[in-house]
Amino acid sequence: MSEPRPTPELIDVLVENHRRFRAFLERRVGDAADAEDILQAAFLKTVEKGHAIRDGETVVAWFYRLLRNALVDHYRHQSADLRAMARAGALLTETYVPEPSVERAVCQCIYDLLPTIKDEYAVLLQRVDLEGASVAEVAAEAGMTPNNVRVTLHRARRALRARLETSCGTCAEHGCLDCSCRRSPRHD
Repeated sequence: MSEPRPTPELIDVLVENHRRFRAFLERRVGDAADAEDILQAAFLKTVEKGHAIRDGETVVAWFYRLLRNALVDHYRHQSADLRAMARAGALLTETYVPEPSVERAVCQCIYDLLPTIKDEYAVLLQRVDLEGASVAEVAAEAGMTPNNVRVTLHRARRALRARLETSCGTCAEHGCLDCSCRRSPRHD
């Protein structure tokens, strides 16, 4: 059996007060679009739960209670989103420092091949992958956004990988560990 639907009178009262409700929300969230989204979601709940108005409670008072609960949910979700973005941002700015034994085992041809790719790519690979600088640090140095640096770094790695596959053949296909290509290792 389906839940009873709100009456046309209830809907009329809510529509008549639409601007007041939106202004109430906008003062609390500071953004007209967010306020309208919250309001529309509350109207949808009214369609689902409009029968829940308590005896003696006015439609407007009931709807304001619904809006206050919607605001609490909005801020709860917003806070959770901010925490998630902060965690993701922290992960993206961390740099990986390889073990010295792994670093020695990796194909040393990259030093010879770096000058064969775009200068911008070579500088990013040198700073981030070889020197261990963070993406945020390199972004600040280059006057770029961290996201732009990550995208460019991805392209740089792809370009270097293509050069390694051409130069080193099957050695590069297997991750360049225990390099067996004919190039002589570079020692710094």
